[in-house]
Amino acid sequence: MEPVALFVSGTAAGLVAGTASCTAVQGGLLFGLQGTPRVVARFLAGRLASYVTAGAVLGALGSMVRLPPPVRAGMLVAAGFMVIFFALRMLRHRRCEPRPPARRLKAPLLGAATVLLPCGVTLSMEMLAVTSASAVGGAAVMGGFVVGTAPAFALLGFVLRRVSQSRLAAFAGVVAVAAGLWTITSGLSLGGWLPQEASRAAAMAKTGPGGVQLLTIWATERGYRPGVSQARAGVPVEVDFRAGEGAACATHLTIDGRDVDLPATVHLPAQPPGQLRYVCAMGMFTGFITFR
Repeated sequence: MEPVALFVSGTAAGLVAGTASCTAVQGGLLFGLQGTPRVVARFLAGRLASYVTAGAVLGALGSMVRLPPPVRAGMLVAAGFMVIFFALRMLRHRRCEPRPPARRLKAPLLGAATVLLPCGVTLSMEMLAVTSASAVGGAAVMGGFVVGTAPAFALLGFVLRRVSQSRLAAFAGVVAVAAGLWTITSGLSLGGWLPQEASRAAAMAKTGPGGVQLLTIWATERGYRPGVSQARAGVPVEVDFRAGEGAACATHLTIDGRDVDLPATVHLPAQPPGQLRYVCAMGMFTGFITFR
């Protein structure tokens, strides 16, 4: 695709699909600003710069630069603590305005940091940047995506500023703390650092040609269906992951140490008895394959 077409595609994706998901995942970083439209503009400028740079690198180098799941998980946990820090500071000093010099420096840095917290739609744009096989094309699609989501972030910044100057500041701070805890939990889930057990009810694998076991798993807007599958240990498995309408984040998952973008067929070698866990790229949805 030409850079102009990629830019238009990125902008459309940002306006239509990325607005809600990106502000939900990344909007917590705006709690550290509560600033004027000029400050929010600096935040968006930092965001644009980091996304364009990431897009150019992805387009030029492809999947070689994708961060492994444990690194992404650690970033989510760190971001969650950052959001909680800002929220607690707002609760403690909600009547005090941040000093302008610090705010001028902080706004673009926080905007740039949003690239480290990709939502499901952002991951789709990153894949489009990779497939463009061009630094210009990758930069165009990621830049267009930021432009498409900019109105939502600008509105969120305005709302946060108004709320911080009203009696709703305490409520907003509590909501921000909850968002930070949710982000931390997602990171721990993505990294596999939370104890999780699969339920006993499971869909059984079918036997295909050559004795290979066959599983079909759908990614939906509410997670993976079936959430638990069962297969025989010691026999190879072919997992057909399909993407349902509105699946978003669930269409990007990590299984057996590999990142997979759906739809895709994953071939697993013979597994020992036990449980194989897979999780979406944001750590929100988890599924299991139990080998017996």
